[in-house]
Amino acid sequence: MATFILIHGAWHGGWSFERLTPLLTAAGHEVIAPDLPGIGQDTTAIGPDPLAQWAKFVTGLAASATGPVILVGHSRAGAVISEAAELAPENIDTLVYLTAFLLLPGQSLADVANAHPDVGPMHAFVPADDPSLIDIDRELGIPVFYNLTSEDDSRAAAKRLVPEPIASFTTPLRITPERFGRVRRVYIEAAHDRAISLEMQREMQAKLPCETVVTLQSDHSPFYSTVPELAQALLDLV
Repeated sequence: MATFILIHGAWHGGWSFERLTPLLTAAGHEVIAPDLPGIGQDTTAIGPDPLAQWAKFVTGLAASATGPVILVGHSRAGAVISEAAELAPENIDTLVYLTAFLLLPGQSLADVANAHPDVGPMHAFVPADDPSLIDIDRELGIPVFYNLTSEDDSRAAAKRLVPEPIASFTTPLRITPERFGRVRRVYIEAAHDRAISLEMQREMQAKLPCETVVTLQSDHSPFYSTVPELAQALLDLV
């Protein structure tokens, strides 16, 4: 039995894996899909360095897991799982980048996103009440995040989006070959992603290769648009 720890992307929460979790548990594995501290139902205060805060939280989950840990990071959470692997490589069996930011040391999400200004949700950004956060226009976000997802699922998901700390986009990644580099890396591509295009995904992989690459015919949210295929891709790693 493995333990899948599923870490959600920006603006989302652990709820985004609601269709995926039952398929993994039905195969006999443990699944943990939390809200990150300060996001959604978690009311923890978000500090000035959310990536470090979230990575520490994730390593705590990995340390208490009962089986080999397969740590899955969607989108922005690619940076979170990379930093978690740097903190505690001994507690993580596999890192899975689910159409996620696979960053180099010292690189930020903004560095990659700004190199592709015509891709992604930047046109949908709106100010949040808290100036340290950035929100997203729900209607404009739907065709970016859920372009192959059913209308019902798309609208239900969009209603649950919450503001994201700006620092999660601008903080440079802190990883080393000696620690992060010890952990097996897998990339699950989304061929029809409008938030992180396939071109962007493959540019990141070229700079930091992964042991295995799986391509899904999905949008940015394969946990809604290609659930059985995503579940199988993850189960094949066990």
